[in-house]
Amino acid sequence: MNVKDIREQFPILHQQVNGHDLVYLDSAATSQKPRAVIDTLDEYYKSYNSNVHRGVHTLGTKATDGYEGAREKVRKFINAKSMQEIIFTRGTTTALNTVALSYARANLKPGDEVVITPMEHHANIIPWQQAVKATGATLKYIPLQEDGTISLGDVRQTVTANTKIVSAAHVSNVLGTVNPIKEIAKIAHENGAVMVVDGAQSTPHMKIDVQDLDCDFFTFSAHKMCGPTGIGVLYGKKGLLENMEPAEFGGEMIDFVGLYESTWKELPWKFEAGTPIIAGAIGLGAAIDFLEDIGLDEISEHEHRLAVYALERFEELEGAAVYGPKQRAGLVTFNLEDVHPHDVATVLDAEGVAVRAGHHCAQPLMKWLNVSATARASFYLYNTEEDIDKLIEALHKTKEYFTNVF
Repeated sequence: MNVKDIREQFPILHQQVNGHDLVYLDSAATSQKPRAVIDTLDEYYKSYNSNVHRGVHTLGTKATDGYEGAREKVRKFINAKSMQEIIFTRGTTTALNTVALSYARANLKPGDEVVITPMEHHANIIPWQQAVKATGATLKYIPLQEDGTISLGDVRQTVTANTKIVSAAHVSNVLGTVNPIKEIAKIAHENGAVMVVDGAQSTPHMKIDVQDLDCDFFTFSAHKMCGPTGIGVLYGKKGLLENMEPAEFGGEMIDFVGLYESTWKELPWKFEAGTPIIAGAIGLGAAIDFLEDIGLDEISEHEHRLAVYALERFEELEGAAVYGPKQRAGLVTFNLEDVHPHDVATVLDAEGVAVRAGHHCAQPLMKWLNVSATARASFYLYNTEEDIDKLIEALHKTKEYFTNVF
């Protein structure tokens, strides 16, 4: 892949921030958008903005074709068996909450277990906390190894015959750990549990095959994969979704409404109450086209090279603590000795380098790391080794600044 040509397709990257060329290293929070996606959204609003499914006029038909066409693109993108297994949501958070509300609360009872990991994003912790509180079930955690990875032996010890749900991030948004989801799913199924996957940090960066992973539910967001904000996907195996009640009720998702009783549409629409996220879905479809034109394997290989290079460059930075395993996805989470990560991010921003600082919606993991916060540089298909060089150079300046000030 030609990164220079790819960068040309992202208008936002061609600007200066605080007098410096922008170095955007925060794609784990949200990715930038290529012209292909921006133009697709612009065309929808300019040319065929309309509601879907209801109208028979030309604009409504074109919007419906675009919306449902995007669903088919998602199906192919993650290799689901059927379009009925693809539910559009507001994002990963909504998708995980839908599983916790519609599946977990209907199926859990006292004595049952939900198993997750300490590396989860809050969106994959809080819904399960609430589900077990509502049902009398128990929440358990698979322990982490010293480097922030998961041992399958620990999975086997934690998951028992009482476990009904196992939920884990495919990739940690803090450590970059790539979890062995296929193997964890196998252990879950051997114990009669369903496997839920937070794919927010994996789907933009690697080829996903939900049938090969054999997960029961898989979730991700468009905005981390060159698509619009405000839309995501819940994949669920058809048999499970058919037996679940919707989490939201209203227009679009109904078949018949009487004064006292109502019935629901078939999948996938029974989970999509109200006017759906039409422009978002169409934009997600454009993002999928864009990523597939480049190739997910090529993107994954590029980011792996950047991660290896970044770890090598961080070794020369005295007083820097880097968290997570050596084999990782394309991000580096770190702290500088005696400098708060928010101060690090502020000085980097003055140099035109955008990174994330804070607890990254992963406070239990921060506690496990014995820190209150960290800084994080995350890479995507438009980043280069030169971006990492500028990051390291700016970090040297950060160290010098705080050494001289204090």
